[in-house]
Amino acid sequence: MKGGPVRHAARLVVFAVAGDRYAVSLASVERALLMVAVQPVPGAPRVVLGAINVAGRVVPVVDLRRRLGLTARDYGLGDRLLVVQTPRRTLAVATDEVAGVVEVAPGAVIPAATVLPGLGRVSGIAALPDGLLFIHDIEAFLTPDEERDLGRALDRTET
Repeated sequence: MKGGPVRHAARLVVFAVAGDRYAVSLASVERALLMVAVQPVPGAPRVVLGAINVAGRVVPVVDLRRRLGLTARDYGLGDRLLVVQTPRRTLAVATDEVAGVVEVAPGAVIPAATVLPGLGRVSGIAALPDGLLFIHDIEAFLTPDEERDLGRALDRTET
């Protein structure tokens, strides 16, 4: 989304965290799940709640509340996990709700840096009739340091 408005329709999975709406590209989403018990991973970065077992795979769970500096809360059975594929690993994102898939018209998504410089992990903002939608950069869910620390923590738990 760098360099100007999106010129083709974008299919996005919309989810909510702390009353705000976010989205990721549908192409990066593997599935949405009901919240399950999350096993802590010693030594994992602060933004990682722990890990879950998804079809025999260990999948780290990222808490966007921690990432965004929002008030922490305990997740319950009514919450959802959005399993996404980043270029480096599969992650589950803890959400309050997964609202579904929307198709955003060409030109409706503008690069976040042109509106609010410094948003970092938000690659674009879509102005929809029912409000703004912050589109997350799936590649930036974890910083390189967090990625390294998570890999080390997961290696220690598997040995």
